[in-house]
Amino acid sequence: MARIELQHLRKTFGESIEAVKDLSLTIEEGEFLVLVGPSGCGKTTTLRMIAGFEEPTAGDILMDGRPVTDLDPGQRNLGMVFQNLALFPHKTVAQNIEFGPRMKKVDRATRRKRVEEVAAITFHRI
Repeated sequence: MARIELQHLRKTFGESIEAVKDLSLTIEEGEFLVLVGPSGCGKTTTLRMIAGFEEPTAGDILMDGRPVTDLDPGQRNLGMVFQNLALFPHKTVAQNIEFGPRMKKVDRATRRKRVEEVAAITFHRI
């Protein structure tokens, strides 16, 4: 994990929609943070900017003190779970779980072990 800093982050859509207004926030390494608010208040837009899926109108995003605002999503070493569970419908559960590690070129044995660990946790909770 990394320390994430948002400095005067701002996002507008078009001329009149201000989704995020001057947000400054520090998330320490290992800290658990929850964003709470009504629909349309900028929670998802903020997360999308941190992940690199949305470009800020103004402000900076830093990870461990390094600016990442101009980095592509794949260069940020982050994961994001989408609200509508964006899974690949043509893949099995195991293939969906191992997709990220496969893209990072993690070896097959390690991926399989991780799939089994995640499945054990998930099925234990059901």
